Amino acid sequence: MFGLNIKISEKFSIDEHAVLFHGSCLDLLSDIPDKSMQLVVTSPPYNIGKEYEKKLKIEIYLKQQAEVIKECARVLSDTGSICWQVGNYVNKGTIIPIDTILYPIFHDLDLVMRNRIVWHFEHGLHCSRRFSGRYETIIWFTRKTKEYVFNLDPVRVPQKYPAKKYFKGPKAGQYSCNPLGKNPSDIWDIPNVKSNHVEKTEHPCQFPVELIERLVLSMTNDGDWVFDPFLGTGTSIIAAIRHNRRGAGAETEKKYVDISRDRIQKAINGTLRTRPMNKPKYDPESSNNKLTISPWDKKEEEFNQLRLLENQGEYHRENS
Repeated sequence: MFGLNIKISEKFSIDEHAVLFHGSCLDLLSDIPDKSMQLVVTSPPYNIGKEYEKKLKIEIYLKQQAEVIKECARVLSDTGSICWQVGNYVNKGTIIPIDTILYPIFHDLDLVMRNRIVWHFEHGLHCSRRFSGRYETIIWFTRKTKEYVFNLDPVRVPQKYPAKKYFKGPKAGQYSCNPLGKNPSDIWDIPNVKSNHVEKTEHPCQFPVELIERLVLSMTNDGDWVFDPFLGTGTSIIAAIRHNRRGAGAETEKKYVDISRDRIQKAINGTLRTRPMNKPKYDPESSNNKLTISPWDKKEEEFNQLRLLENQGEYHRENS
């Protein structure tokens, strides 16, 4: 890290390390030089009427987004990336995937989509008239260049079959897997920040640090700038600081600015609690959580006996 002497600045300067701006992102962007940001990453308002946003007609919402995206493209470096993490706009039961209606804005700015990443999670609102939504998307854009930064090794995940070998050809008998791990693919299974999540604050739509860490590590290098126009609780700056990058962001709500400042300072001090990258998800059944036992169709003794038999069957198959 840069060290514990990092100061959280309220105004942008290219020499700063952490910039937390209270106000409109357009005002902050006006102080940022052209092509100076390596990664622009954010989760903008979804226009669904959360406490920090006013629900707008979709045409007005898109116009506002276009203004911000245009400025973000201006400050993007020649080798940089823009990652826009969004969900769905819901209007009277009708679903509109926000990434699909934002895509033309990026395309018209001569940006190229490199991935549409699906972020899957397991907790959220339960629907009764449609299937419950359990994913959002990250649309990743760069300039029209082959020289954009992409570092795969820092974000590799464990191999499913690390002992797998080539069975024919000149490499027969050699291990076929990369010892550093495999590509995490474009589907990311990362728990969202709900109830007992270690990172939970009072923000209703907070995204997890590990989600942004994967983008920071793969799309930037040491010392690069990470910018978030809709900062929320400071997650993007936290992910940047934790990995020796510089971070800047804007937030209009005072209470979230205060939460961000506290969390960023803890990240600088090394005391912020976050969920570690690539930590296995909690499995309530293997942890013998009693809430997994259905009160409607099984008695506890029957359930435990069946699970014991299943486990014995798996053991015999693995050792047969």
